Amino acid sequence: MENDVLWLSGYRKEQPEMIVFQGKTVVLQGLDAWIQQDAEKMDSDSIRKKWKEIMADWRIWEKERDERNCIVIGSDITKGIVPMEERDRRWRDACGWVFQDVVSISRRVDIIWYGIDQRIK
Repeated sequence: MENDVLWLSGYRKEQPEMIVFQGKTVVLQGLDAWIQQDAEKMDSDSIRKKWKEIMADWRIWEKERDERNCIVIGSDITKGIVPMEERDRRWRDACGWVFQDVVSISRRVDIIWYGIDQRIK
């Protein structure tokens, strides 16, 4: 069963790009961390374009077989006080846009807050 799951983590600085994987489930954990890394060297539009391409590739992989699923996990950093540093604002804004793009192509979307799940799509 372990070979059926590929777990990639932005917190461990693993690469989220498409790789050859024949299993059933891909978990992309730490979307916010990957975007933070991108915000160090890219503008918001480039970050958004990059993530649209990454997610499009994983959606193609997912659609190749009925049993395949790509699960994306990210922490919402877009609420609260707007950061003072430009890089941090770019990270925050890019997270919001990329999360919206991911939601738009997803079949199911859940928010988990304090351990309580709320399905929003």
